[in-house]
Amino acid sequence: MRTGTIPRVLGTAAALAALLTTALAAPAVAERSTTPGGAPARAAAPANFTHPGVLVSRPQLDFVRGRVQAGAQPWKSAYDQMMGSKYASLTRTAKPRAVVECGSYSNPNNGCTDEREDAIAAYTLSLAWYITQDSRYAQKAIQIMDAWSAVIKDHTNSNAPLQTGWAGSSWPRAAEIIKYTYSSWPGSGRFGTMLRDVYLPEVTNGSHSNGNWELSMTEAAIGIAVFLEDRAAYDKAVGKFRGRVPAYIYVTADGSLPKVAPGSGLDSRAKVINYWQGQSTFMDGLSQETCRDLTHTGYGLSAISHIAETSRIQGQDLYPEIADRLRHAMGLHAKHQLGTPVPSSLCGGSLKDNLGPVTEVGFNALANRLGYAMTNTQTLTERQRPAGSNNLFVAWETLTHANNPA
Repeated sequence: MRTGTIPRVLGTAAALAALLTTALAAPAVAERSTTPGGAPARAAAPANFTHPGVLVSRPQLDFVRGRVQAGAQPWKSAYDQMMGSKYASLTRTAKPRAVVECGSYSNPNNGCTDEREDAIAAYTLSLAWYITQDSRYAQKAIQIMDAWSAVIKDHTNSNAPLQTGWAGSSWPRAAEIIKYTYSSWPGSGRFGTMLRDVYLPEVTNGSHSNGNWELSMTEAAIGIAVFLEDRAAYDKAVGKFRGRVPAYIYVTADGSLPKVAPGSGLDSRAKVINYWQGQSTFMDGLSQETCRDLTHTGYGLSAISHIAETSRIQGQDLYPEIADRLRHAMGLHAKHQLGTPVPSSLCGGSLKDNLGPVTEVGFNALANRLGYAMTNTQTLTERQRPAGSNNLFVAWETLTHANNPA
C-alpha cells in the first residue's frame, strides 16, 4: 500500500497520527495484493527449455512405458482405459472451424466441444504413440493438429477465454510429445503459429472472473510458452500464477481475509466475501470456489498442479511456493468428498458435486516427491483410479503421474 510522504516538520506524535489516518483511510484489502500488475517478481523462464516438457517429461513417459509393458498396476489398467476411449481412435475425424463460438453454459456451442475433444484426442494419441511406438498414433495426432492449425482464426462469445484456456492446455502437451519424440512433423511450424496468434493473445492477460478461469488460461499460456520457447510469455504466465494461487486458496497465515489477485478491484471486505461465494469464515485449504461447487474448484486445483508440474520439468520448481496451499486444499475437499460431514461454518453445511479426476498430479508431487502426509487425498486418489478425462482439459493422469518418481 502506498502512503503519502510525511513532512519533516511534524513531531513524532503528529507523524504517527498522520500515518494511522492514512492507513485507516485506505481500502480495506488493497495492500493484500501480491506482485503488482501480475508481473513476475523474478525471471522464471529457463535458459534452455526442456522438451517434451508440458505436464509430462521424457523420463516420466519412459517410466510409464516401462510400467505398462510390465503389466504393472495401476498403470496397465489406466492405459487400457485410455486406449479403449474414443480419444484413442485411429478413425477419428477432426472437426476444425475458423471461429469457435462459446457462450455461457455452452449456449451457443459452435465448435467448442469439438475443439476441446480434438485437443484431448491429439494428446491421447501422442501418449499412445510414445507407449506403443506405433507410428499410426503419431500420424493421427499430427492429422488432428494440422487440421486445426490450417483453419482456426478466433474464439468468440463470453466463454472464449475459458474455452481457449481449456483447449490451449491440451494442444501443447500433444505437440511437445510429437515434435520431440516422433521422426517428422512438417506442420509443427504452422501449429506454433496457431498457438502464438490465436491462443496466446486470448489467455496471456488472465481474467478476473472466478479463479478457475485465470488458472486454466495461465496453464495454457505456460504450455504454449514452452512449445514456442517464448521466455517473456513464460515469465508473464508465472507472474499470473504467483498472483492468482494465493488469491484462490486460503491459509490462516493470510490473516482475517484471503489475498486478492493483482488488479482484481476487490478493495473491501464485502467485495472479497461476495467473490468467495458469500463465505465469511475462512479455513486452511478453502478455495474461492468451494462454496460454488467442488467441480469448478477441481478445475482450479488441477490447473495449479499442471502449471507447477510444467515448471518443475523446466527446472524452476514452483511447487515449494504453493505446496502448503495446495496440500491443504486437496486435503480439505477430499475429506468432505469422502464423507466427512460439512460443518455449518463451511458453505452453510453443504457442498455440491465432486472434484473429478484431478488429484493425481498434485498428490504425486506433494506426497511422493515432497513427503507431505496427505491421508485423505491419498484415499480419494486411490479410490478414483484409474482417473480418466473430464472431457475439458484433464486426461489420463493415473497413467502419467501415479507414483511417477521421474
